[in-house]
Amino acid sequence: MTLVHESSVLPDELLSAFAERAARYDRENSFFHEDFADLRAAGYLTVALPPEFGGAGLTLPQVAAAQRRLAYHAPATALATNMHLYWTGVAADLHRAGDGSLDWLLRETADGEVFAAGHGEPGNDRDLEYARTLAAPQPGGGYRITGHKTFTSLTPVWTRLGVHALDDSDPERPKVVHAFVARDAPGIRVEETWDTVGQRATRSDDTRFEDVPVPADRVTRVLPAGPTDDPFVASIFAWAEVLFSSVYYGIARRALDLAVASAKRRPSVKLGRPVAHDPYVQWSVAEGTVELEAVLAHLERVADDWAAGVDHGDAWPVKLVAVKYHATESAKRVVDHALKVAGAGALRTGELSRLYRDVVAGTFHPANTAAVHELVGKSVLGLLAAGER
Repeated sequence: MTLVHESSVLPDELLSAFAERAARYDRENSFFHEDFADLRAAGYLTVALPPEFGGAGLTLPQVAAAQRRLAYHAPATALATNMHLYWTGVAADLHRAGDGSLDWLLRETADGEVFAAGHGEPGNDRDLEYARTLAAPQPGGGYRITGHKTFTSLTPVWTRLGVHALDDSDPERPKVVHAFVARDAPGIRVEETWDTVGQRATRSDDTRFEDVPVPADRVTRVLPAGPTDDPFVASIFAWAEVLFSSVYYGIARRALDLAVASAKRRPSVKLGRPVAHDPYVQWSVAEGTVELEAVLAHLERVADDWAAGVDHGDAWPVKLVAVKYHATESAKRVVDHALKVAGAGALRTGELSRLYRDVVAGTFHPANTAAVHELVGKSVLGLLAAGER
C-alpha cells in the first residue's frame, strides 16, 4: 500500500484557491481552466497511476478521499476531474490484475493526455449494455464511430475520449465496442450545449461523431450487448460510482458546515441568542450529520472492498449502484436541511445557493433512480439470475 496521502496531492492552499474561483466559474458558466492547470502542475491527474508509470499509486479509497476534499471546495472541478481519474483508475486496476490492455492509457496519461468519458446518449437507458452510437467494423480490427454523446465533461481540455458504440453488423448478435477516440480525429464536432442549473463549470457539452476512425489498438473491448461481468466494465462502474458518491458527499459536508457556522452567529429575537439554541435547528443539524455519517461509512466500505479485491460475486453491481444512490439522495436531503438552518438569507446568490443547485445533478449520473431500483429489486428477487431485464 502506498504511503502517499490525499492531503499531500491536494494541499490546503491549492484548495483555497479553487474555492475562491468556484463562484466566478459558476456565474460565467466557464470551464475551470486555472484549477485544471493547477491540478496538472500538482500531479493530480496522475495520482492513480502505479508508481512504475510515474504516478502516486493511489487506490480507489484514497482517490475517493481526495475527491471528497476537492468537492468540498470546488464541486464542479471535482466532478469533471472524476472522468479523467476513473479512466486512470480502471487502467491501474487492470494492470495490477495482470491485464496490460490499458497500459498504453497509463503511459499516455503520464505524457500529459487527458481522458474523458463519452457514455451518455439521448434515449439510451441501458447504460453500457447497449448504445445508440454506431460502430462500423473496418478491416484490421478498427471501427468507424457515428453518433451523439451527451454530458461530455472536460470538453475544453480532453484529448482522448472513452466511448462505447454498437456494432450491429450481425443483427442477431449485436456487440458493444469500447474504444478511445483521439480529439484530433476527423469527424468530431463539439456542440456547446452546457447551460445548466448546476455543475456549470464542468462544461459537459455534447459531442457529435461522423464516421470517426478508431484504430484497432484503441479498441479495448468488444462484448456481446447486454449485461457483462468483464473486469473492464466492472471497474468502470466501481470507480465511477464511488467517485460520483464522493463528490456529492463533499458538497453536502460543505453545505452543512456552512449552515452550522451560520446558526452559531445568526441572532434570534425570540430566543435572545443565536438560532443554534433553537431545538428545530439542532434537530436539522443532527439529521444532516446522521445522514453524512452513514454515507461516509457506506462509501468507505465499498471502496475498501473493491481495492482489497473482496469477492462479492454477483452482488457487486448492487453494492455499487446502492452506494451511489445512497450518497446522492442523502446529499440532497442534507443540503436541504442546511438551507433551512441558514434561513431565508440562503436564497441570495452565494455559496449555499450554488451548492443547492450543484447537488441536484447527482440524480442524473448513472445509475439513475429508476435503474437502481430495477437492478437491486430484480437482483434480490432472483430475476437477474434468470436472465430477466
